[in-house]
Amino acid sequence: MNMTQPNVSLVTSNLSGARAGSNDLGYGAGNFYRPFSVFSVLTLTLLAMLVVATFVWNLLVLLTILRVRTFHRVPHNLVASMAISDVMVAALVMPLSLVHELNGRLWKLGRVLCQVWISFDVLCCTASIWNVTAIALDRYWSITRHLEYTLKTRKRISNVMIALTWLLSSVISLSPLFGWGETYSEEAMECQVSQEPSYTIFSTFGAFYLPLCVVLFVYWKIYKAAKFRIGSRKTNTITPVAEVIELVQTGRGGTTALLSRKGNRNSSSSVLEP
Repeated sequence: MNMTQPNVSLVTSNLSGARAGSNDLGYGAGNFYRPFSVFSVLTLTLLAMLVVATFVWNLLVLLTILRVRTFHRVPHNLVASMAISDVMVAALVMPLSLVHELNGRLWKLGRVLCQVWISFDVLCCTASIWNVTAIALDRYWSITRHLEYTLKTRKRISNVMIALTWLLSSVISLSPLFGWGETYSEEAMECQVSQEPSYTIFSTFGAFYLPLCVVLFVYWKIYKAAKFRIGSRKTNTITPVAEVIELVQTGRGGTTALLSRKGNRNSSSSVLEP
């Protein structure tokens, strides 16, 4: 009994030391193997399917506009611009977002890739929102100024709106690269949009609140214009009055009078002799 107890304690101490050493090297059970739950697998599968569906759908829209010649005009060029931004989101932003989620929202891909990911995320999302705003403005001008807003003018204005959309989106997305805040933290392994207060106000106003106000105002004006047109059509409509024909027999000779009435007024009359 006295010979076996030291051996048992020695084996126990060796096992505990080996387990501690493996944990120190990062090969413990918590770090080496983390099984995914059923919910996590389903969530990741749905996210992957969403990435593929977004890419394929917007790519088909873009190819349709490019191949069909009748779509080479306004407002399909605005739709094509929006499809390009959505394709870039599906190809460049969403896969890295999926990797970010798989790593427990810890960024392990370095500073450069973090800056690329955040820049394209802000660029494409802002461009997509402003493309929706441009489409709303094009509809508003085509309804309210259909005589002045000719095809040539519409094409020129739509091209200007597309250029301004991508220019403003580039200014908002690339500002952190020139020192307006920080997107990557190596110590915390975080990669996120710059949290600088001034940049947050600038980016949220330029990428969300301003286009939201423009879209709401424009569609309210479209609703008012459509309501005014419907009301004017109703007031200018002429309703036909039913015509009543009466046969009146007068005199002993059997003279018959044919009277035609519209409403309460006699419009015409004729006398029929037997």
